[in-house]
Amino acid sequence: MDVQVTYQMFLIILPLVFLGGAIDAIAGGGGLISLPAYLIAGLPTHIALGNNKFSSCWGSILSTLRFFKHGMIDVRVALFSVVFALFGSYTGTKTVLLINADFLRYILVFLLPIITVFSLLKKDVGIENNSNSFSLGKRMLISAISALLIGFYDGFFGPGTGTFLILIYTMLLKYDFVTANGNAKVINSSSNIAALLGFLLHGKILLLIGIPAAIAGIAGNLLGSKLVVKRGSKFIRPVFISVFALLFFKIIYDLI
Repeated sequence: MDVQVTYQMFLIILPLVFLGGAIDAIAGGGGLISLPAYLIAGLPTHIALGNNKFSSCWGSILSTLRFFKHGMIDVRVALFSVVFALFGSYTGTKTVLLINADFLRYILVFLLPIITVFSLLKKDVGIENNSNSFSLGKRMLISAISALLIGFYDGFFGPGTGTFLILIYTMLLKYDFVTANGNAKVINSSSNIAALLGFLLHGKILLLIGIPAAIAGIAGNLLGSKLVVKRGSKFIRPVFISVFALLFFKIIYDLI
């Protein structure tokens, strides 16, 4: 892998991966910050993608374990959805090889402002956990279908996958932001591991950068998950809305 590593790369990558990890633990969407960091530092795209997956994967797993330890995951619902998310992601990856993903960007440019405004106006969304108003079977069914669709989105396009999962869990299933985030982390961690194995097998990870970046990502995720545990759903909400705004501007930038 012919990439010249410089100390300037670390100065760019490490703080941004740390920040991305913290945001990802709080509301998803950390890749919107960490992936551009690798590209700005000068890594080739495929190596940037591999290293971003490597650094984000470990932090995501540890924050998931923290949420599990504090009882912030609906375990049966989340685990049942993992298989559907993985199948959706696989299908999305296969599909994007056949057709252009640009049309999805245009759809999101229209949808994201609507979602953001709705989240701002609907101030009670995600504050309390009212998911028990649904039976376990119904929660598992809706979660599985959602995981399949968002998994497809992840494989097909990708940005903001965790944030979209949180949105569905809060809007459709009436979870609070904390539990929605915990559920989303289980699914994200599973898909991250699957993708990470692919990048490792194809030699697309530069460990000289990947290992320090992974440590920075872990530190960011631990900080973010600690803030979630201490401050709860009201803390997540403004970060969640900010991630949607960031995703909107990224897509606009990509289209220009």
